[in-house]
Amino acid sequence: MNRRLNARLRMIRASYWFIPSVMALLAIGLGALMIWVDVRLGSNWIRGLSWYQQIRADGAREVLSTIAGSMVTVAGVVFSITIVALSYASSQYGPRVLTNFMSDRGNTVTLGTFIATFLYCLMVLRTIRGGDDDFVPQYAVIVAMLLAVCSIGVLIYFIHHVPQSIHINNVVGRIGRQLVRDARERFPAMIGSGRPEAQGAPRVDPGPAAPVPAAATGYIQSIDEKRLLSLAVDADVLIRLRFRPGDFVMAGRGLAEAAPADRWRDEHREELQQCFTVGNKRTPEHDLMFLVSELVEIAARALSPGVNDPITAVTCLDWLGAGGTEFASRAMPEPVRHDRSGVPRVVAEADSFAFYVDRAFGRLRQYASADVIAALHWLRVVGEVAATCRTAEQIWVIRREAALFREQAEAALDGPDARQVDERAQALQALLARGVGGIDAAQTEWLGGTAAGTPSLLVHR
Repeated sequence: MNRRLNARLRMIRASYWFIPSVMALLAIGLGALMIWVDVRLGSNWIRGLSWYQQIRADGAREVLSTIAGSMVTVAGVVFSITIVALSYASSQYGPRVLTNFMSDRGNTVTLGTFIATFLYCLMVLRTIRGGDDDFVPQYAVIVAMLLAVCSIGVLIYFIHHVPQSIHINNVVGRIGRQLVRDARERFPAMIGSGRPEAQGAPRVDPGPAAPVPAAATGYIQSIDEKRLLSLAVDADVLIRLRFRPGDFVMAGRGLAEAAPADRWRDEHREELQQCFTVGNKRTPEHDLMFLVSELVEIAARALSPGVNDPITAVTCLDWLGAGGTEFASRAMPEPVRHDRSGVPRVVAEADSFAFYVDRAFGRLRQYASADVIAALHWLRVVGEVAATCRTAEQIWVIRREAALFREQAEAALDGPDARQVDERAQALQALLARGVGGIDAAQTEWLGGTAAGTPSLLVHR
């Protein structure tokens, strides 16, 4: 399927109105179906049931009217509670987190249940007739009462679900799990002790290139790689991308370059522009760094003077560490992509371990270095990530980040807190100096779990 169309469909499915709309249509269809069943089967079967009293026209209208009115009232309450929860989440955790709440299935299914029950009752209510030509859809009324019972159960679930969904550990956990899951699905596991060499990826210099301007202004949400590679093969050019998912582009500015320029045609430009999906906001589907930015934003807000919640920052650091270990142990794709004949066709810089460390730990450095609890945990998490590094380049990235953190902590802290953080930073740098495979979490009481000893003790070996 076309990547742009696929992205649009994902946006529709993730919208707040999609599931309630589908449930509303199903309720209308169910109402029509149950009326048809009542017309075909009649209500003679009820007379043989001693434990069930047949409902008459006035009673059926009263029951359905009561259920329909109650559902509208409850749906309004549910919508109001949802808005309050969204406002709280936006102010406490940041507006970017609203993407997770808007796509929360619990909230949308709850609202859809009440709307569907209301519409079903209206569909059945309009068919009830009294007098000589009376018609009371007994089956449909029974189903309406069952839907009312189900709606009460959904309301109880919703009351439990709302505080659970805005609990900070659950918010951070959902983002962190998606980050780890997407990293595993997107990048293959690294086999062996080093990073695999690129197959036939020489330095590519095909000559003068033709710039390709962006057609729209906004954030790149996805790139159709297969269509892009097919276009490069058809035009017999090398396409060099200047942006990746999550970057902001402006209409008319250079989006990519195609070389050699004499093979590039105007019709190719429009097709290349269609390979990019541009929107008003970043999305996590093809932008792993968006998930990282969400965790960093929550941690930065938690460490701000107005909030002063280092434990929340510690939770975010734990999940950033989990994502870092996935990046450290997985092979990142090479920038040069080839066709089946081995000819270079696309040059695109992918996410790398250094890029992840900078976006995750580098951007939290100034906030974590000013709080002793966050600073000690920052060093601990970075040490755990370093223990999974597979190359000397990855260790160098960690060493550089740890040195910058130590320097910033010296300027931000003083007294016993400064000495404690400095000792921990020295111990980490001593472990990093051992190189790949030189860090073992079991060798220190502060690196890894706390079951082996007191985290405050430092063991220099």
